[in-house]
Amino acid sequence: MNDDADRGDPVPARSAAALEQDANRAKLLADVAALPNLPGVYRYFDADGAVLYVGKARDLKKRVSSYFQKSHSGAGLVRIGQMVAKIVRMETTVVRSEAEALLLENNLIKSLVPRYNILFRDDKSYPYLKITAARPAEGNGTPKAAAFPRVAYYRGAVDQRHRYFGPFPSAWAVKESIQLLQKVFHLRTCEDTVFANRTRPCLLYQIKRCSGPCVGLIEPADYARDVANAARFLEGDQQQLTDTLQAQMMAHAEALQFEQAAEIRNQLGALSRVLHQQSVEDNTGAATKDADILAVQVEGGRACVNLAMVRGGRHLGDRPYFPKHVDDAMALSVHAGDGDIHDADAASVADGADGNEEPAARVAAEAAVDSDDLAGPVEVRVLEAFIGQHYLEGGVPPLLVLSHPVDRALIDALSLHSGVKVSVQHQPRGPRRAWLDMCVKGAQIRLTQLLAEEGSQQARTHALVDALDLAVEDLHRLRIECFDISHTAGESTQASCVVFEAHKMQSSQYRRYNIDGITPGDDYAAMRQVLVRRYSRLVEAASRGEARLPDLVLVDGGRGQVGVAREVFGELGIDLAKIVGVEKGEGRKVGLEELVFADGRPKVGLGRDSAALMLVAQIRDEAHRFAITGMRARRASVRTGASRLEDIAGVGPKKRAKLLQRFGGVRGVGHASVADLMTVDGISKELAEDIYRALH
Repeated sequence: MNDDADRGDPVPARSAAALEQDANRAKLLADVAALPNLPGVYRYFDADGAVLYVGKARDLKKRVSSYFQKSHSGAGLVRIGQMVAKIVRMETTVVRSEAEALLLENNLIKSLVPRYNILFRDDKSYPYLKITAARPAEGNGTPKAAAFPRVAYYRGAVDQRHRYFGPFPSAWAVKESIQLLQKVFHLRTCEDTVFANRTRPCLLYQIKRCSGPCVGLIEPADYARDVANAARFLEGDQQQLTDTLQAQMMAHAEALQFEQAAEIRNQLGALSRVLHQQSVEDNTGAATKDADILAVQVEGGRACVNLAMVRGGRHLGDRPYFPKHVDDAMALSVHAGDGDIHDADAASVADGADGNEEPAARVAAEAAVDSDDLAGPVEVRVLEAFIGQHYLEGGVPPLLVLSHPVDRALIDALSLHSGVKVSVQHQPRGPRRAWLDMCVKGAQIRLTQLLAEEGSQQARTHALVDALDLAVEDLHRLRIECFDISHTAGESTQASCVVFEAHKMQSSQYRRYNIDGITPGDDYAAMRQVLVRRYSRLVEAASRGEARLPDLVLVDGGRGQVGVAREVFGELGIDLAKIVGVEKGEGRKVGLEELVFADGRPKVGLGRDSAALMLVAQIRDEAHRFAITGMRARRASVRTGASRLEDIAGVGPKKRAKLLQRFGGVRGVGHASVADLMTVDGISKELAEDIYRALH
């Protein structure tokens, strides 16, 4: 009998939570051991069911086992350890090939938005240039809009009825192209309702930007020829188009039709200037006229992917993208390559969960990552993530010019998925080298600007905390809310609340409040109402731990507005030190504003060069902008009779917005026929008849 054992301290019993954690861990390792050596996609979940990470593998067992090594210490592995410690559940999907795994991985990343993956903003609303379909004109002698296609800016899902050109990198690029088409081909841009109600040519005809089809100044056949020429121009057939126009000009000249010949001469001149400004020369002998140039830059923990578009041989501009979670994703990518498990016995992993040896140690002894198969540099991983997420839903051009080489399997998967044979160049020569150099320079500039803006904004936040002596431990969590009142002579009074947090404005948390039941023009009553509505519920939620109050509340105004805020906060039991009024200085000049405090402190003038005042002015101006735009929209809806649509059963906000956009306002909706109303998405025949009856 061992006396020492009898006299030893009792071993404390493990908590139920710890036992449950051990059971979950054992089950997880057993699932890892049972994985097949096949391609697939894996997903990690935490205790709350949130997705932590989505990854693909040529060999599921090799890849997933590599995560569960005993040690995650050392450079670049801390984040891996943090993630692995949170994993309580795993899901896998076996696929037939690596290409399918790539596509599925990027689909899941876009839909699930995992915490440890590189994430790009899913921009499905790229702008297009739209040329509407032409329909034969009716034989009553009156020009019909349907017979004269319209060129327009479009954003949304494309269909088969109309012709779409793009996508374009920005709305500015589309509108510039529309202006070019107006100058060269004189195509109309007006809505059908405007077209139908014209009795004389508009200003665009006078300045030679439209051929006047609305009043019969051009024959449908001639207009159709201009539309066809515009489409050829947008498709990149510039040389053929130029030859055709020259032949038409010479034919008119030989027939002594000098006015028509001069008109085509002017078109050729405008076309030549456009091509000189926007054409992209390519002397490589390739026939590719559509290409995307992609360059990536990484610095200071941030990354920038710059996308430049060439369509129809024309450079349309570029657009920067800034991904999230770069640091976390890079740590995981470097660690978890498709490694080899040397002579691994899958059953031993599961057995370790039941034995005395720590399961993680058993897996670590069996799992080893092949150094030849580690993930590439950060830039490569960012570029691969962008290509997978950006081109997943189509729209990939036949040529990608890249600043860094990417996995060929990814390009093959895109080609298979899109049906377009995609070629890649990452070390181009000649003109394409110039394209890439410009794109790289653009990425460098955009990233430098972002880092500079973030640095200056953080400096402003620090300066404000110091100036107001705020008790904030983490500047990143500093939350500021600002209120403003806007109206026109008491009409359509509206209050705004904007939020500043994490060193930037949080537009998703902005709120507008319609102010009713007060004397028109009473700003004090309006401020009281919005503060009560905002904080009465927030105080209750904060007491339950479901929300937190702001660290600072700014009100646009002086002692009067601050006095109202003091009364409201006193009634609600909120610290008065949170209230700061922004009082305009002498002559309402910018930089002379003074801060008014509700807790009795004297007014403070920070000075026009103060970084703290710059931040206060930024937040105040954003609140004013948000309030006045909302007020104007509300006032316009009242004055134009938008409420007439609101009163129609079955016409909600989305359908109302589509109607107003389609017909240019309530007046246009009123002029539309039942058939015209049915052309709007979501409007049935019965609803169209109801709308028509309500407006007539």
